[in-house]
Amino acid sequence: MKIEFTAFPRTLQGTGASRRLRGGGKVPGIVYGADKPALPIELDHHALYRHLKMEAFHASILDMTLEGAKQQVLLRDVQMHPFRQLVLHVDFQRIDKNKKIHMKVPLHFINAEICPGVKLGGGVVNHVMNEIDIRCLPDDLPEFIEVNLEKLELGRSIHLNEAPLPQGVEIVARLKKDNPAIVTVQVPKAIVIEEEVAAPVTEIIGEVPAEGEEAAAEGKEGKEGKEGREGEKKEAAAEKKETARKE
Repeated sequence: MKIEFTAFPRTLQGTGASRRLRGGGKVPGIVYGADKPALPIELDHHALYRHLKMEAFHASILDMTLEGAKQQVLLRDVQMHPFRQLVLHVDFQRIDKNKKIHMKVPLHFINAEICPGVKLGGGVVNHVMNEIDIRCLPDDLPEFIEVNLEKLELGRSIHLNEAPLPQGVEIVARLKKDNPAIVTVQVPKAIVIEEEVAAPVTEIIGEVPAEGEEAAAEGKEGKEGKEGREGEKKEAAAEKKETARKE
């Protein structure tokens, strides 16, 4: 995909000049590299903001027209306002077709919905990485790298070294050595709510006396106790009388 835009030389520099430039609908920037001096530039904010919404604008070789001449550049940095839709500054790097460049390229995952891990296993695709660092000559730079998931099983992963790279493209050495996973299919996490189970209650079944029966029982116990006490008194008096007679 070929993307073209126009930039203009910027003569005034400094905080105040940049603020006035933004107030006029322009964006301050700079272009550097290819053994040439850095050059301050300015761009139309509306056109630049529209281009920044394109994925390819961030990972492709761009044709920049400056003072009537075209030169190929890469977008290297964008500074945005913290909360407003306002571009504060942009950096572009000129390229040398004979020197390799280091770029972040997006990953495009295809056939996720028909892979066995999703279709048969009910899993969920997890994109561990959405872009990777590569090195290549400018003419070999891809807009994106496509990863086919059609054979990915549940619980399995595709690692960085398994990603299909275009001719002339290589992964940055550190990442190639680490070989991290770029996509996995996992069982979705479910929130299990444990239901509280009440403790079992042991029921003791027995005969409960009626109110009349209970009262009668209490009266009987009281009467028996009284009769017992009176008998004990009579026996004690008789023993005392017998002892006195013998004396």
